[in-house]
Amino acid sequence: MQKVLVVDDEEVLRMLIEDTLENLEHAVIHTAENGAEALAKLSDELYDLVILDYMMPEMTGIEVLESLGKEQTGAMPIMMLTAKAQENDRSRAREAGARYFMPKPFSPMELLQIVEGILSENSEAR
Repeated sequence: MQKVLVVDDEEVLRMLIEDTLENLEHAVIHTAENGAEALAKLSDELYDLVILDYMMPEMTGIEVLESLGKEQTGAMPIMMLTAKAQENDRSRAREAGARYFMPKPFSPMELLQIVEGILSENSEAR
């Protein structure tokens, strides 16, 4: 079973992502509503994919990645979900460990296709 962690401070968006990803076979979806909760979950287990909001109160997605460090972010794919589409924002996220980006607003079907591709790519690499 593959595990996906969805981290977003907006409950409606978390639910939309969770509902969208329920169509994935062999995946368990976990959620966190803020960076601190995400760090706690990430300290307990390794995920096959983390979908991480860029802008959250108290702790941004970038701060979450920086807290994890390169070793842990290198061990799992991170998708940054963001309304911040500037290249400097993407560069900062890449430097912190994000490998994939999904702009907000997004199409649920496009999200599903990208996540399926990432999970498939990861399972083949194992």
